[in-house]
Amino acid sequence: MSKAFTREGDAPEEEIEVEPRVPRGSKNYITPAGYARLRSQLRALDEVERPELVKTVAWAASNGDRSENADYLYGKKRLREIERRIRFLVKRLEIAEVVDPRDQDQDRVFFGATVTYRDAGGREHTVSIVGTDEVDPARGRVSWVSPIARALLKTREGDAVTLSTPAGDEPLEVLSIRYEELK
Repeated sequence: MSKAFTREGDAPEEEIEVEPRVPRGSKNYITPAGYARLRSQLRALDEVERPELVKTVAWAASNGDRSENADYLYGKKRLREIERRIRFLVKRLEIAEVVDPRDQDQDRVFFGATVTYRDAGGREHTVSIVGTDEVDPARGRVSWVSPIARALLKTREGDAVTLSTPAGDEPLEVLSIRYEELK
């Protein structure tokens, strides 16, 4: 049967990738603050949002005809989304390896470093190297497996490195390295 003739609700749900953007065989590094955020999100979903939604779905189901009951249909869909997110968070937390940036070698760039560098145009940029679950470009947080982080890893202040980009190679100069608690 063609997909055109199936109802949207009959389509199989997509599974979320358990290890996004982490090279095979690598560990899922995460900062203590990132780990705490994931645990907090899991706790909120598991202990607050899911129980409230289960009550709403049970109430909606008791109202009779479920086929046209928007509260019931939306609640079941949202419940599946919450369950999927909970499974994802549990798996991510199980494989997480917490690394405190303050415990790193302070002279070189490693996981958890906040690095200020100058690009070929003379502009200064500051990035913090974090785990794949903590990436936030707006706050200057980049994954340790990103091209910029890979170019900067193991460098020292004053080192020049080359960042390979689709537009070509770009020289970078490391200006400063610091390790601080990332919140």
